[in-house]
Amino acid sequence: MPDQDLHSTIRALPKIDLHRHLEGSLRLETLIAVATEYEITLPSFNVESLRPYVQMMPGEERSWRKFLGKFSVLRQFYRSEKIIKRVTQEVIADAAADNIKYMELRFTPQALNNLMRCDYAAVVDWVCAATAEASQQHDIQVRLILSMNRHESVEIGELVLQAAIEYHKAGVVGVDLAGQEDGFSGLPFRAVFERAKTEGLGVTIHAGEWAGAHNVGEAVEYLHADRIGHGIRSIEDQRILSMLVARGTALEVCPKSNIDSGVIDSFESHPLPRLYAHGVKTTINTDDPLISNVTLTDEIVSMMHHAAMSLDDVKTHIMAAANASFLPAAEQTALAAKFGAWLSA
Repeated sequence: MPDQDLHSTIRALPKIDLHRHLEGSLRLETLIAVATEYEITLPSFNVESLRPYVQMMPGEERSWRKFLGKFSVLRQFYRSEKIIKRVTQEVIADAAADNIKYMELRFTPQALNNLMRCDYAAVVDWVCAATAEASQQHDIQVRLILSMNRHESVEIGELVLQAAIEYHKAGVVGVDLAGQEDGFSGLPFRAVFERAKTEGLGVTIHAGEWAGAHNVGEAVEYLHADRIGHGIRSIEDQRILSMLVARGTALEVCPKSNIDSGVIDSFESHPLPRLYAHGVKTTINTDDPLISNVTLTDEIVSMMHHAAMSLDDVKTHIMAAANASFLPAAEQTALAAKFGAWLSA
């Protein structure tokens, strides 16, 4: 199939994104508009000149330090309820424009609250309200995941969990551990995630990305992970692979992000096809669309081009995502049935 036709075909497919960070999904034009209104100093007020400061550029060093460094500019923007609601609505509109029909959007309350210093519940309330409005407007089902960072304190994690519990019935379906994986064990957060499971929240843990497969084992065995964010270095350990298959733990794979952060060298060398062939439940996601300048359609087309993934494989990944969603059981079954009908049409 010609490139343009393939891209159009995948864009038209109803899709699911389980791993997208709000903070890494903003529009360049919005950054400039907000900076102008709030008198925020930027390296440039031109879209193309600003791009290298917030987006991985061709020829730029690929490393986790460079990747995370792009957030240094983005952290300046969360200064009001109005801004947070605006960017939330735009992120959802952009996903819907790519024909994503179900998304679990994650955000870090501490990151949105660094400047305002208000209660986490207020920040979560604003995102929930904006999500409900944008979902209805753009015909997309969106649920929310609250993230905490492993390189920050457990006390912050406990506050994030409390906010997730408070807003569980308002659209929050899970909690996530993100941050600097290399050098920071997730084990200090064990009690946080044990309580999350008790409260009926889904648990996803960033692991097996910037550190080895042992972190995936730790996430599943001790942090009660239902899903793993990235998890691609599971391929390095047969025991971990077997555990993932036996437990049915889904991986939230984000191919372009893995290249941009220096985890792998290219789409051709990406372990997703090997994980999939081994029987691991793999899903395809975007991570940070602004940072990687990517859509979910782009991610899927890249894997079809460079990893011999077929259209049937793509549909299998979409169905795996439906069945790995953090929706309550009856809603998850309904979601899978809906996607099954769409994809077989």
